[in-house]
Amino acid sequence: MKVVVLAGLARSLSNFRGKLLLALTQTGAEVHAVAPELSDDATTSAAMANMGVHCHDVPLLRTGLNPWQDGRTLLAMIGRLRQVRPTHFLAYTIKPVIYGTVAAWIAGVPQRTALITGLGYAFNAEARGLRGVLQRLLRLMYRFALGRATRVIFQNPDDRALFIELGLVDSDKTVVVNGSGIPLDDFAQQPLPSSEGCHFLLIARLLGDKGIHEYIKAARLVKQRHPNTAVFHLVGWIDSNPAAIKQSDLDSWIAEGLIQFHGKLSDVRPPLAACHVYVLPSYREGTPRTVLEAMATGRAVITTDAPGCRETVTDGENGYLVPVADADALATAMLRFLDQPALISSMGQRGREIAVDKYDVHKVNAHMLNHMGVNL
Repeated sequence: MKVVVLAGLARSLSNFRGKLLLALTQTGAEVHAVAPELSDDATTSAAMANMGVHCHDVPLLRTGLNPWQDGRTLLAMIGRLRQVRPTHFLAYTIKPVIYGTVAAWIAGVPQRTALITGLGYAFNAEARGLRGVLQRLLRLMYRFALGRATRVIFQNPDDRALFIELGLVDSDKTVVVNGSGIPLDDFAQQPLPSSEGCHFLLIARLLGDKGIHEYIKAARLVKQRHPNTAVFHLVGWIDSNPAAIKQSDLDSWIAEGLIQFHGKLSDVRPPLAACHVYVLPSYREGTPRTVLEAMATGRAVITTDAPGCRETVTDGENGYLVPVADADALATAMLRFLDQPALISSMGQRGREIAVDKYDVHKVNAHMLNHMGVNL
């Protein structure tokens, strides 16, 4: 077997797919990782080399729709695939799925798998004007590409149902897996911090759709009752996404003393170990990896009753589900942990048990390889 894995961001290969790539090499397959500027990322390239994975660059812009650039990406992928001649192909995130799957079809790769890890702006509320045109175009591109896939893997049942409802994919070629899984050895259960009160933590790109504004509003409400014992931490960064928050807003929240901002971290385990409760008020996810990492660490979780998020939490068991974009409900859930601190330990322990039972990366990867048609 020869397997090509296409990513839109080089570091995601080691950060999010490292265990999957290792599992592929352990089958005896010849594995090739392809991503833009992969050769320039010394850390990721070294990690790939240590696993015996071959690395290749491809010209790909993660954002925007530039016909000339995207055409160059398609042609480059076709050329690379004809050179490697893989038996199996896997792509994840929007552009790799669309252009990579079509390229694999043209190049005659027998097994072509698309992994849908999240939906993005193409599946937000119906847009108007130019944004609406781009939204419809992207859906058409998805329909064409997924029609050329032999298998489409989703990370939650809501995303699968939406794609089928919109006619983007035939139901008989789809399957749902439990996210990307979590390496339990890397995210071992940690004792709760000895600090007084309750430390809440949110880790995310600083986008409106991640519920950043609701987190801030809820923090302001909770601090009215617990000004000294409720502490709010934020880990993340502002990127070029149109939904990104303003730097001025972030600066004002820090100056107001609402949050302790830690910036972008390469290792999120220290802040997870230092928090009592993890919070992700996202509007929609594939399956949120940070929630799985928090559960594996033994932390109670507050997240939204939204696609992808609701699969991780059983309300009242390992945390609480709150409505999307509802800062008041989010604050109420936070106050429960401050008023009943015993919940922090009991729900955190249950979260760890669910992570072990349902989200162990080795179990998830075994399902992935099976659905990709890889012989174990």
